[in-house]
Amino acid sequence: MASKSAEKSISAYGDARSTVEGKPLDAETVRKMNAYFRASMYLCLGMLYLRENPLLAEPLKLEHLKARLLGHWGSDAGQSFTWMHMNRLIKKYDLDVLFVSGPGHGAPGIISQSYLEGVYSEVYPDKSEDAEGMKKFFKQFSFPGGIGSHATPETPGSIHEGGELGYSLSHAFGSVFDNPNLITLTMVGDGESETGPLATSWHSTKFLNPIVDGAVLPVLHLNGYKINNPTVLARISHDELSSLFVGYGWKPYFVEGSDLDSMHQAMAATLEQCVTEIKEHQKKARETKTPFRPHWPMIVLRTPKGWSAPREVDNHLLEGFWRAHQIPITDVRTNPAHLKLLEKWMRGYKPEELFDKNGTLIPELKELAPTGNSRISANPVGNGGLLRRPLHVPDFREYGFTDIVPGLTTKGGMTNMAKFLRDVVAKNMHNFRLFGPDETESNKLAEVYKAGKKVWMGDYFEEDKDGGNLAPDGRVMEILSEHTCEGWLEGYLLSGRHGLLNSYEPFIHVIDSMVNQHCKWLEKCLEVEWRARVASLNILITATVWRQDHNGFTHQDPGFLDVVANKSPEVVRIYLPPDGNTLLSVMDHCLRSVNYVNVIVADKQEHIQFLNMDEAVQHCTKGLGIWDWASNDQGAEPDVVMASCGDVSTHEALAATALLREHLPQLKVRFVNVVDLFRLISAIHHPHGMSDGMWKSTFTTDKPIVFNFHSYPWLIHRLTYKRPGQHNLHVRGYKEKGNIDTPFELALRNETDRYSLAIAAIDLVQSLGNTASGVREKLVNEQLAGKAEAFDNGIDPEHIRNWKWPFAKQ
Repeated sequence: MASKSAEKSISAYGDARSTVEGKPLDAETVRKMNAYFRASMYLCLGMLYLRENPLLAEPLKLEHLKARLLGHWGSDAGQSFTWMHMNRLIKKYDLDVLFVSGPGHGAPGIISQSYLEGVYSEVYPDKSEDAEGMKKFFKQFSFPGGIGSHATPETPGSIHEGGELGYSLSHAFGSVFDNPNLITLTMVGDGESETGPLATSWHSTKFLNPIVDGAVLPVLHLNGYKINNPTVLARISHDELSSLFVGYGWKPYFVEGSDLDSMHQAMAATLEQCVTEIKEHQKKARETKTPFRPHWPMIVLRTPKGWSAPREVDNHLLEGFWRAHQIPITDVRTNPAHLKLLEKWMRGYKPEELFDKNGTLIPELKELAPTGNSRISANPVGNGGLLRRPLHVPDFREYGFTDIVPGLTTKGGMTNMAKFLRDVVAKNMHNFRLFGPDETESNKLAEVYKAGKKVWMGDYFEEDKDGGNLAPDGRVMEILSEHTCEGWLEGYLLSGRHGLLNSYEPFIHVIDSMVNQHCKWLEKCLEVEWRARVASLNILITATVWRQDHNGFTHQDPGFLDVVANKSPEVVRIYLPPDGNTLLSVMDHCLRSVNYVNVIVADKQEHIQFLNMDEAVQHCTKGLGIWDWASNDQGAEPDVVMASCGDVSTHEALAATALLREHLPQLKVRFVNVVDLFRLISAIHHPHGMSDGMWKSTFTTDKPIVFNFHSYPWLIHRLTYKRPGQHNLHVRGYKEKGNIDTPFELALRNETDRYSLAIAAIDLVQSLGNTASGVREKLVNEQLAGKAEAFDNGIDPEHIRNWKWPFAKQ
């Protein structure tokens, strides 16, 4: 029922205006809530400014301040306000609640809550609940050797740092999938709301099953300003804003104003209404065993930016304006009047009424927070590795190709691996999901639908029965948003489960920055003693560059590997299995691993198979190796080393090797294949790296190496920097040359085709002198003929398209 005072004002000031009427709090509770709020705000300011004198036991002096003032104030009040009101409902209804801070740079707001409820001091005993502990608590914030200014991995209960904006909702939904009792209370900043990823993630309710999943309760925090600009959603009418969210499928409730007493009543009534509706929806679905998609409740909270700060400083607006975004008064170290103003402001929170003489929160306020793991920052989901259980993974070797003639048999490795993945899904129906942007079928993984279909809570049409593979209780998550899929998966992993993302190679770049942030999160977690290990983020990249010839230049970009290779060697791995059995071995390894970002690159089309299962396991275990069956340098020095990394690249490199052996049988060719890209790095720089001694025994130090690489060639040069004989390394790879081509034409454009590789080898082997000029000329002619036929007929010549290894495998 709409309140009579619910005018259409979009101001953040005044008495509370709310959609829900009611005053559920008695006067004594309001008094305590106000005091608790003041305690939180005092702690927030202390984190921003103080290193000494935490309780202002003496007048504030310069030596009590930090030398550098860093951090954010603007969103702290709104986040603290929301957290403390959820505390009341946790105690009343015994709720299981996680908090996600979209504006994570407002970390003081949530770190202060963790400190007030006692969790922070339990996790970090030196930050004790007394004056000395408070001093250390203040000093560490945005301070060398301390913690960052976001909801970093050091923050108890956090699974979302909130430094890079846009992912709070998708992370929150990931946390509640298959987590039926969890409510993830999610603060969505109004600045964050302007990002593309956040805008799309409102659609996540179309994939939320109220029988098996928990619920996300978003609180859109309209404090009105970003760093230096008004926010879009804070400057549109109620009708327009309501229409936006109703159109998304939500039921928005407004809470707006600045008067604390009335705002406490409004927020208490509104939050309880939302929790009650969530529980009613879940009860109905679970009792009737009929999933449905309600309009889930959400809150639009409009409060002044920097709420409770001075409204003006030196006749310039502070509270309720963009100046409150970061450090609210910046010159306290150089302006004595402003130092006095800061002291007056902090004393205005009356810390002497909130903390006893020892600096401990007084008991009547301590009682407002829940206890034990019911405290939001103590929720085990916020340290999801504690809840992680190993996957039940079938023996991948049982899925291997057994009826193959290596080098001759052509089969679909991806289609076969899908059978293994199907059974992984079937054996882990409550803690494993497959994610992807509308590409599972295209990527030859449709076999998994036999174990779990695609989650769909939208409407159904009759034609969906004809291969739609939709179900409310599916295990495959597909939405045409790489950001949302990645965010769901990250939230799912960080809350203790397992998963896999599959994507076309050219468009995995859409989530470059998200993966970058996840890598940083994992690396920092390695430094946080209490953080339990989580399942690895596994990314399967297919529809690769060398088979995107038909889609053209826009679909040809293998550069995601460069992005991943830049990350810490402690947390990233890149695998390029050359065939189906190695793909199975790699996938098994990655699914079992923890605390990594694993990138697996494998084309989805049918290809020649090379290794039986035992050989594949050995090869993947080593990471790279000499393929003796493809070489002819046994017992002799090679004249040239032909190396490859990537399935199509390996195919062409083997074809080049065969050309050399057919036309120049006296030439000694060693063939090397790399499946673990980081084996190329020195062991000094990467745990998967190899010694210079092993490099020498594999690649030699004085023989030319023709290396055919899946991605951009410069990456190989970077990984092999300062290797013995590196000047002999000649890398071929994608050089940003593409068009609507045949596979052979695309390879030819980038000089990764068999003829270009064989010609390069002839040119580099000095011992040949000019004796192979006739062979070289013949290869050039064959190359030109192949190009002409492809251009004329729109398909590669038969001998190229259906090439087989011509030598018996010894």
